[in-house]
Amino acid sequence: MRTLFLGLACAVFAAAHAQSYPTKPIRIIVPYAAGGTSDILARQIGPKLSDTWGQPVVVENKPGANGNVGADFVAKSAPDGYTLLLTDLGGLVISASVYPQLPFNPAKDFSPVVMVSYSPHVLAVHPSVAVKDVKELIAMAKAQPGKLNFAISGIGGAPHLAGIEFAQRTGVQWTYIPYKGGSDAVAAVAAGQADVLFNGMLATWPTVQGGRMRALAISSAQRVPSAPETPTVAEQGLPGFETGSFQGVVGPSGIPRETLAKLNAELIKVLTSAEMKERFAKQGTEVRAGTPESLGEWLRTEQSRFARVVKESGAKFD
Repeated sequence: MRTLFLGLACAVFAAAHAQSYPTKPIRIIVPYAAGGTSDILARQIGPKLSDTWGQPVVVENKPGANGNVGADFVAKSAPDGYTLLLTDLGGLVISASVYPQLPFNPAKDFSPVVMVSYSPHVLAVHPSVAVKDVKELIAMAKAQPGKLNFAISGIGGAPHLAGIEFAQRTGVQWTYIPYKGGSDAVAAVAAGQADVLFNGMLATWPTVQGGRMRALAISSAQRVPSAPETPTVAEQGLPGFETGSFQGVVGPSGIPRETLAKLNAELIKVLTSAEMKERFAKQGTEVRAGTPESLGEWLRTEQSRFARVVKESGAKFD
């Protein structure tokens, strides 16, 4: 009887918590430097949540270790729905395969909330790199093995794995140069400190439009409506090549189901609004909102897939 009473009491408390949630500011942790894809999305979404709930939604950047510093902070936060992680999900699912001593378990220490978006990678070079397409880039890289510096947002992240997959399929050799986030990698190529990169279109395309980088290809299955003149990697000789930045929101494991449902419903409402869908489309980004369960299944599938990719690549990550 006592056990039943405690169970009912917990259920009533959780329901009451969800009904009143939120009653204080919400923090969205972005585990990368300001100006990257995750940061841009968080700062677009945060004000919409704040308008609806009447509570401040504060975006905090906690970069380091390819997103693992911020992810660890959220994993160890109270599971009450007030501390969330908006991140490149690729980095989250890849980390278990490339960092053997992680301070958290990517598969167990998070509550999936919602998939946010998909933004294909842009394959781009500094204007001084004398190539105009993928074929010419491959020829240059093969003629000078290891000479081209490939900027990455962090060791073992999705852009890094995109570079590895491209190199595997074409036989080129890059020298990978890690930065603290996508914005820093973009800035390095734009300044001529590095030569080439794969990076999320949302954070990269403004620099391409400004003429400080040249886009050679986009890594989506089909051309992007906002940049129809830019061909895909696949149509330039690498069929089936599809990579990108899958962004999503997770929280610490153990968020009450009712609170999780409330968060998911409001985020889907924000993401699927006509305003946000139009804004994302102009930035070359596709809304991918869904249930916590569908995100959880996607995370499990991708963790298995990337484990195979990393093993087959033979790449060593420091």
